[in-house]
Amino acid sequence: MTTTRILSARTDHSPDEPRTGETFAVTAAPGQAGQRADRFLAEAIGSLSRSRVKALIAAGAATRDGVPLRDASEAVRAGSTYTLAIPDPMAALPVAQDIPLTILFEDADLIVLDKPAGLVVHPAPGNQDGTLVNALLAHAGEDLPGIGGEKRPGIVHRLDKDTSGVMVVAKTERALRCLSETFAARDLDREYLALAWGVPSPPAGEIEGPIGRHPTDRKRMAVVARGGKPALTRYATERAFGAACALLRCRLATGRTHQIRVHLAEINHPLVGDPVYLRRTPSAARGLPDALRAALLAFPRQALHAESLGFRHPVTGQALQFRVAPPPDFVAMTALLVRNAE
Repeated sequence: MTTTRILSARTDHSPDEPRTGETFAVTAAPGQAGQRADRFLAEAIGSLSRSRVKALIAAGAATRDGVPLRDASEAVRAGSTYTLAIPDPMAALPVAQDIPLTILFEDADLIVLDKPAGLVVHPAPGNQDGTLVNALLAHAGEDLPGIGGEKRPGIVHRLDKDTSGVMVVAKTERALRCLSETFAARDLDREYLALAWGVPSPPAGEIEGPIGRHPTDRKRMAVVARGGKPALTRYATERAFGAACALLRCRLATGRTHQIRVHLAEINHPLVGDPVYLRRTPSAARGLPDALRAALLAFPRQALHAESLGFRHPVTGQALQFRVAPPPDFVAMTALLVRNAE
């Protein structure tokens, strides 16, 4: 095995300490074949833990023979050269960015907004700026008293990047604590609109199944036999469009990652456009007019919209209820289904 450090120009570090801007290149010897890639790289570098290497691989910082390495558990290949880049550190706090927001309600304690599809909620590797948090910092400015001693918004719950709809954000420590307790106790009302492939039978019901990480694809969630968290989704069919699709109303009794997407996929009614849980062309697409079939299969995101959110104000106790119409792409897809069903 040979290990090369491709160094940056900085010198203010320990010789054995990895630094930002540095890339390690490691060629695997025959005796190292078959090891997990993250373990192999951690042992070769020596100064990074396996969990840190695994996180860097997940963030897209590793390659094998110049090809992105996506799976930390991939078996090492003898003679292959693996690289791992140490990224620059993220700022301790996100920067304010002037990104337009649709504010539904705001006072000294909280902000309720209509999040557009395509907007990431919180900075993370691969999305370090241009997020809802960056926009909130610019919008609230000096009106953010701060949480945890810092001027930053309190994210109470998240919507996936490509899910649109109502969100609430805390502006104070007290509001964050109270709203977090409200969400944990499910003492609120949340309703989603979803366009799903096929028509569920029965047309209304409950989907129950514990949700955890997919056993072989760590970027996905799944209904699992062991280790998952209890999850319950209630659905009702608002309208069926022949046998091809259905517009559903979904209510969450729990709030797990990707819950509606996972549960609907579990009963073989995945969301239209879902890039993660729609794994193949659904059988419901067969026999559709070519234009409709093409439009459904080309829908660019999961067709999921958080239509309403109701809760009690964390300070005043006032009952608040917010409802927002789906965005234009969702409306247009629904209208196309209506026209073809007539």
